Amino acid sequence: MKKLLLVAFAFFTLQIAAQTKVGGIVKDEKEEPMPYVSVYFKNTTEGVITNENGKFYLESSNKQDTLVISFTGYDDIFLPLTKAVNLDLKIELKEDNLLSEIKIFTGKTSKKDNPALDILRKIWENRRKNGLHKFNQYTYQKYEKIEFDLNSIDSAYMKNRVFKGMEFIFDKVDTSKITGKTYLPIFINEQASNVYGDNVSKLKKEIVSGNKNSGFENNQHIMAFLKDLYVEYDIYNNYLKLFDKDFVSPLSRTGINVYNYVLTDTADIDGKKCYNIVYYPRRKGELTFKGDFWVNEGTWAIKKINMAISKDANINWVRDIYIEQEFDVLNDSVFLLTKDHLMTDFSIRQNEKSKGMYGKRTTYYKQFEFDKKKPVNFYKSEVNSYNEALMNRPDEFWEGYRFEPLSEEEKGIYTMLGELKQNKRFQTYVNLGTILASDYIQIGNFDYGPIFSSFGFNDIEGFRLRAGGRTYFGQNDMWRLEGYTAYGFKDDKFKYGISGRFMLDKDSRFIFFAGNRRDVEQIAATLSPITDVLGRSFASSALLASGDNSKLSNINLTSAGLEIEPLKNLKFAASVNYKTLKSASPTFSLGYYDEAGNIQTDLNQSEINLSVDYTPRRKTVGFGVDRTDVDYNYARVFFNYSLGVKGMLGSDFDYKKIQLLYRHPILVGGFGRLTPTIEAGKTYGTVPLGLMSVIPGNQSYFIIDNAFSQMNYYEFITDQYIALHLEHNFNGRIFSRIPGIRKLGLREFVGIRGAWGDVSKENIAINASNIPYIAPNEKVYYEYFVGVGNIFKCLRLDVTWRGNYLENPDARKMGVKAVFGFHF
Repeated sequence: MKKLLLVAFAFFTLQIAAQTKVGGIVKDEKEEPMPYVSVYFKNTTEGVITNENGKFYLESSNKQDTLVISFTGYDDIFLPLTKAVNLDLKIELKEDNLLSEIKIFTGKTSKKDNPALDILRKIWENRRKNGLHKFNQYTYQKYEKIEFDLNSIDSAYMKNRVFKGMEFIFDKVDTSKITGKTYLPIFINEQASNVYGDNVSKLKKEIVSGNKNSGFENNQHIMAFLKDLYVEYDIYNNYLKLFDKDFVSPLSRTGINVYNYVLTDTADIDGKKCYNIVYYPRRKGELTFKGDFWVNEGTWAIKKINMAISKDANINWVRDIYIEQEFDVLNDSVFLLTKDHLMTDFSIRQNEKSKGMYGKRTTYYKQFEFDKKKPVNFYKSEVNSYNEALMNRPDEFWEGYRFEPLSEEEKGIYTMLGELKQNKRFQTYVNLGTILASDYIQIGNFDYGPIFSSFGFNDIEGFRLRAGGRTYFGQNDMWRLEGYTAYGFKDDKFKYGISGRFMLDKDSRFIFFAGNRRDVEQIAATLSPITDVLGRSFASSALLASGDNSKLSNINLTSAGLEIEPLKNLKFAASVNYKTLKSASPTFSLGYYDEAGNIQTDLNQSEINLSVDYTPRRKTVGFGVDRTDVDYNYARVFFNYSLGVKGMLGSDFDYKKIQLLYRHPILVGGFGRLTPTIEAGKTYGTVPLGLMSVIPGNQSYFIIDNAFSQMNYYEFITDQYIALHLEHNFNGRIFSRIPGIRKLGLREFVGIRGAWGDVSKENIAINASNIPYIAPNEKVYYEYFVGVGNIFKCLRLDVTWRGNYLENPDARKMGVKAVFGFHF
């Protein structure tokens, strides 16, 4: 027994000794912290660079005996490591005595004789000759692990009342190999898949073979959050999208405009000569990284790269982002990505000691095969590929498929989360987060909400209360019922709406839908049709509005139809609608002259609708009748054809209407994102005001998408129109160059909106309403705006100026509108 204990103790000691941890701060002779200093273990590629405050932390799973500290223009330091753990080191660098005899590259390093830039140019020339780009087709196996951890755990944190009754979770506290901070794993998700790609046709498909979750697999909003945070990126691209921000890649062709590059070392890695280049940002406040990379001589392919965002990058609630990628050589010449690790340190405050949460994604790639062509239909099939069996793979599957085994702490997450799910306090926290994310309160299999639509106000209803909800058994429900009721205290009337959606075939997403709504609505608030029978514009009941908001209509709408998605993100829909419209106000009229010359105030209309909705690159979560978008930065083309049939169900008019919407966010070379939206339409036939295309005004004090901020409701009436909205988000690029303002993290918006339209003589002739038909046909109506976003990290304010038609009654020359939202 005694020998056994000695063996165990010796083994434990060797394990401890086989790990080396170092950390500290690097300063110059004037005691000033030195950022971007290279710190690495001698004769290895394991290293980091110091942060903006000169601090560093480095850890190796192997025993290391020498730490090298190196910076251009200073003497290298070779620091012996006598202990396994060497923290709180204080290192002083001294200027090199040979400064007068060598060239030092500091500040701007875009000089022609900078060897680092010579290497960078060779990387650009060969980037499409390396990796998967070298082959026509490719396939590989992929294993992905996503984990969330509470960090900066200390004794005071453990005693917080928030964790009362959950103290057992602190048994799993560990230390980060990257930051040296203590952390507590609270969530883990694993996914195994096979990836197929065709570089010729630029198609890609991922087939999931297994997914394992530690307790939130049925929470659609948490899963959407995970997918939104960790999209794929290619370090060879000019820009890397993280948290909806476009960071300049250190390998970008425009990198020399925003980075400094320094060649610091050469070494043989796996028998091949490699160069080490350190890079760091030239200016503060820009979306850039700092770090280093190793590049292979000859192929000029990246062997290993480390990237950490600048501390003052304009991104909310993120203290750090760290990326590490490793590449292995294939066939003695082609380097392929084999490991991709991304870690984000979330925190409300930027203070290093404040509590926060790590979000980590680690992806491994192996079993590469090339030039095995597959038909195009292979990539476009399986619109709805959900298979419940894949979500319940046994432990044996994961033991064989994990490219890297889980640590003991990670294994314990599954057990710990199982216990936490039974904890009432923990479930309360989860429910609160879900409510904020989804706008619904879950009560059993019923969701109450949307809660932020519970209150409203307009001139007809006065103060309005709304209560509603939907069925919810899980994110993959094959059917869903939804309904609401509302009451206006001024008009003393109840309103209601009810709808249902049923998936008849999950493979093609063949869905039947039907519903009925009786309500008060501002029908002049949108050009493109709202496809949801319960959809109601924000303009109908904004709590705060300017001017007259009495031009509302009573609507009774019944709709039934089918939709199908034969190809991914390409949806066809057909529906039959019947609606009655009449004015909800004694001061507003929808009147028209009938064939006998009599004035009619009520409109009865049946309509057949056919639509096509194409959303390339749209990503969603869930496979049920309703899905959640991962983000909204995808292009959209929407076409709608409406046919009014007189006499059908007592319908009053014959007409045909075509409508088109096109929206496409565009990255503009590191200068932010331009989002153009175009809407166009034409009505063939004679129709009254209730069926016309009204250019949407906005009399609320809040920003409404695709509406004109300085235009009043029913100011412009058309039966053919085209509208253009251009908005550019600079994402703080301009403010980041202004001292004093830079620290506020503000973001700049500019834009212009315009609309042209006309109305036929026939439609003017039947108008018996008290609304004059004025169309912007002589000149294009336009308005322009500037905006400041990220005020207090949640508020955006736009100032809009009206460009023309200032002679119109009650025309507003200038106005300020706001919108609240939480964005990274």
